[in-house]
Amino acid sequence: MRWIIRLDESLAWLSKLCGWIACVAMILMAANVFYDVVARYAFNDVSIAMQEMEWHLYSVVFLLGIPYALRTDGHVRVDVFYTNWSQKRKAWINLIGAVLFVIPFAYLIATYGYSYAMDAYQMGEGSGDPGGLPHRWVIKSVIPVSAFFMGTAGLNMVTYAIRVMAGDKRYEGEHSAGGLA
Repeated sequence: MRWIIRLDESLAWLSKLCGWIACVAMILMAANVFYDVVARYAFNDVSIAMQEMEWHLYSVVFLLGIPYALRTDGHVRVDVFYTNWSQKRKAWINLIGAVLFVIPFAYLIATYGYSYAMDAYQMGEGSGDPGGLPHRWVIKSVIPVSAFFMGTAGLNMVTYAIRVMAGDKRYEGEHSAGGLA
């Protein structure tokens, strides 16, 4: 059981790291949008690269926020039923959901996302707009990276469910916390 606890805590750390990166990207995105709005309306200046950086940062927020949401039970579920279930039943549902849906879905995204990013890299894909960002493969490579972390978050759902079934953890408190603690 000790190795499950260590594995669970290590996987949780990875998901929390994704959450922190997504949080920093969100702050950078807000600063970017602020700059873009001030430059546009106060100085009548537009930067295509800064506008493209907005959706690049939004992609990082979204893609790396998924593993964190899985870790903190912030993902969508039918809470009308789930809330009233026993801890063991919740653990079984989460374990089955992770094994049947999260991990295979992460594998598919990683497989196709890797090809997608490699194609962009090999073509030297950049922005189609003059003044845009030159290396589009950088943001496209976040797709398979996030899929890897989504897979580790799915594995974390499995290890946490095992701990709940063993009576070591519950689905309240730290695991369901909304914060990054």
